[in-house]
Amino acid sequence: QVQLAESGGGSVQSGGSLRLSCAASGRAFSSYYMVWFRQPPGKEREFVAAIRWSIGATYYADSVKGRFTISRDNARNTLYLQINTLNTEDTAIYYCAADIRYGTTKYGYEYWGQGTQVTVSS
Repeated sequence: QVQLAESGGGSVQSGGSLRLSCAASGRAFSSYYMVWFRQPPGKEREFVAAIRWSIGATYYADSVKGRFTISRDNARNTLYLQINTLNTEDTAIYYCAADIRYGTTKYGYEYWGQGTQVTVSS
């Protein structure tokens, strides 16, 4: 079992920045892919970014490249998502997820956090 807990969401103005965190605990997940998804209001959950924990390789959705940065802190067992130049379309619940396999759809990810709300106002 892997437990995931997101934090760092909030309400910000357009153009601002946020750093989301996802604290991981439980079984060793060094071989896992750790992933951020988001679900805008009334829309499907969509892939944002992923990192292969063991080697730090990163993957991004085209829509967030250049503004979002995924990273991890091995010592703290924490996943991060730095979001810069926020705009109203970034308003969503942001979830972290983990699985031994990588994919860009929500299906197949075994472990999920509860989500953290990000609201961007113009």
